[in-house]
Amino acid sequence: MIDLTVTTWREAAACLEISEQVSFFPDKEDLAGIAKAKAVCATCPVADECLTWAVETNQTEGIWGGHTPKERRAIRRRWLEEIKKAS
Repeated sequence: MIDLTVTTWREAAACLEISEQVSFFPDKEDLAGIAKAKAVCATCPVADECLTWAVETNQTEGIWGGHTPKERRAIRRRWLEEIKKAS
């Protein structure tokens, strides 16, 4: 487990440690590129924090927390619906 009081989630991200070329901003038609980026995210100890940040800040491009922009839009929609229901 990573002690996030010592480091930020970005400093603990798996994408900082990869040695091969992986684009986290592939074209939406580049299914192989998307799969490569998601594979890195699947090994990341802070993927949840990354995804939360991307949804909260409405990132519209790239793979964040193992999710595409389309996937994050759906997550954000559900998140906003839950907030609306709670209020």
